[in-house]
This record gives sequence, C-alpha cells and structure tokens, in this order.
Amino acid sequence: MLLAIDIGNTDAVFGFFKDGEIERVCRIKAPKEESSLLYYDYRFRNYLLENELQNVFFERVVVSSVVPALTDLFVQLGSNFCSEPPVVINSGSYKKIKVLIDNPQELGSDLFANAVAAYEKYSQKCIIVDFGTALTFTAVSENAEVLGVVIVPGLKTAMNSLFSKTAQLPEVPLILPQKTIGTNSIHSIQSGILFGYEGLVRNMLRRIKAELGEDCKVIATGGLSSIITTLSDEFDEIDRNLTLNGIRIIGESHL
Repeated sequence: MLLAIDIGNTDAVFGFFKDGEIERVCRIKAPKEESSLLYYDYRFRNYLLENELQNVFFERVVVSSVVPALTDLFVQLGSNFCSEPPVVINSGSYKKIKVLIDNPQELGSDLFANAVAAYEKYSQKCIIVDFGTALTFTAVSENAEVLGVVIVPGLKTAMNSLFSKTAQLPEVPLILPQKTIGTNSIHSIQSGILFGYEGLVRNMLRRIKAELGEDCKVIATGGLSSIITTLSDEFDEIDRNLTLNGIRIIGESHL
C-alpha cells in the first residue's frame, strides 16, 4: 500500500492507495495555533485505529507540501509507517514532466502533482483548475511541459477576507443561490462571490485556451471544485483526488 500526503495551507490530506487505486482519504484540518508532530501523529493514528488500519504497512510514503515549516514534520511522521524514507516531491521529481516557468522551484508541489496526474491520464494539452486555498490554473502542453500558472485567491479566502474587513456581515455558507440579485446579506454575498467567480473562471479559461489552443482537456480539482455547479460545462472532468493521484504516480516512479 502507498500513502500519499498532501500538505496544504488549510488541511493535510492522506490518500491510501492499493494497486494504483485510491481506497480511502483522511483529511486533517490544520490547527489554528499548534503545528506539532504530536497533533498530526495523534490524529492520524486515531484515524487508523478507528478504521482498523493500525497494522497497515506502507511500501512507500510520498509527501507533497506547500507549507515548508511542516515538511520535515510530515517526513518524520511518514517515517513511522514505512521502512523506506518518504519521498518529498518537488518540480523535478518526475522526469517525464518538464517545468518551463522562469524559476521551476517556485511551482508548488501540489500543482506539479496535478500536472503529472492530468497529463498521464490524457496525454495531451490540459488546464487544471484547482479550487483550494488559492484558485489556480495550470497549463500543460502536448509535450508534457508545465507552461505556467495563474493564481487568484480561493473562494474561502475571498469570503474570509470580506468578513475580516467588515463588522456587520454574517458568516455565509458557500451555496450557489438561485437568483443573482440578492435580497438579504447572505444571499448578496453568495451571489457576489460564487457568480463572480463563475465569470472569473470562464474568462480565465477562455484566455488560457486562446494561448494554449482550444483542443485541450480541462480538469477541475480541489475540495470546492463542485460548489459552482453552473461551471460544469467548462470541465471535461471533476476529480477531487487528482492531486493525490499525482503524488501516487510520482511515488510509484521512485519504487
């Protein structure tokens, strides 16, 4: 069994793979203040215990991290469950995919994993739209080259920014309203954020396709990828586990 770990700014996600197929996913929210090994180790061991996986053996542990302060912590955690040192992903971890941006080390390992998973599946030009803490668009050429990325604040990031600057706005669930014109504060914010981002995504895809070429696959991923249902016509596929699959593919190449 292979364990893929995706460390983001909001969650740490653990993907359990057997024979190349994902069997289960464990998501642990990042603590607001504490970031010690004890916190994650305790939560992860509890998950294993609750799911009767305490005796599981991992042939390989693969770590993708966009939080440098936590990388060594998760390498240490992964070492507790595998006899081999964990593989830590960077933009050079998978030789079949080349990174053509100005400074390849700037590319987040999660976006690199997305590019690997998308290209290995489709073997053609693709755009990966990742709805995470940031909303990102990664362009991959037909020659397996990461050409560049577009980054904007994610849906929750935009929502939280709005709350932090205002005293009277209520907490708002990310639910697409039925009408655009808001008749109360919650409806108004939902419409502004979600329909606003719908337009942002459509326009950005139009512009990227104009540069990359129309004959490309568009894959959406990330925990919020299914929120804006009106965007479904823009995507060839919505795969919430795309990043974990990319981490798995990279890890298997190191076996």
